Amino acid sequence: MDTTPRAVTRLIEEFHRLPGIGPKTAQRLTFYLLRAPKEQAQALSEALAHLKERITTCAICANIAEENPCAICRDDGRDRSIVCIVEEPLDVLAIERTREYHGLYHVLHGAISPVEGIGPDDLKVDELLQRIKHNPGIMELVLATNPNVEGEATAMYLERLIKPLGIRMTRLARGLPMGGDLEYADEITLTRALEGRREV
Repeated sequence: MDTTPRAVTRLIEEFHRLPGIGPKTAQRLTFYLLRAPKEQAQALSEALAHLKERITTCAICANIAEENPCAICRDDGRDRSIVCIVEEPLDVLAIERTREYHGLYHVLHGAISPVEGIGPDDLKVDELLQRIKHNPGIMELVLATNPNVEGEATAMYLERLIKPLGIRMTRLARGLPMGGDLEYADEITLTRALEGRREV
C-alpha cells in the first residue's frame, strides 16, 4: 500500500513529465518545496500561472512575448532587411546574447522530423512565406537551424521553397569550438570549418 500523500505523488508525477527531469530529481524538487517556506511555493505557483496567462506568440515572428508584436519586432533600430530563421525561442535568446546580430527573427517552433511525425505543416513555414511575400524589404534570410539531421532537413526544405523567390539565403558558419582539438572533431564539423573559413 502506498503511504505517500496524493498531493506529494501528484507533484512528483508533474515534475517527472518535464524534459530532463528523472524520477529522483522530481522527488528532490517536491520534497524541497515541501520543506520550503509557504511563500516560496506560492511564488512558484504564481510564476507558472502567469507564464500561461501572459505569454503569447508574436504575430510577426512567432517568438514568445508578453506583447504582440514582440519587443524585437517593435524595435525601430533593428535591421528589417535581414531575418534569421531559428527552430525555437531559445535559439533567439542564444543569438541575442552574442550582441552581434541586429536583424529580425522568424521562429519555426520545431524542425522537420519524420521519426517524430513532424512535417513542414507542423512548423511556421506558411507564416514565413507570407511574411516574405508581404515584405519586399527583406533582402536576406539567415538559416540558423541546428547542425543535426532534423536541422539540416529543415534548412534544405526551406532553401528549395525560398530560392526561387530570389532572396539571398545564408547559413551560419559551422566549425570548431574554441579550445577544441582537431583530432576529436568529426568529419562534418571539419568540413564546415573549412567551408566557413575566411581571410586573416
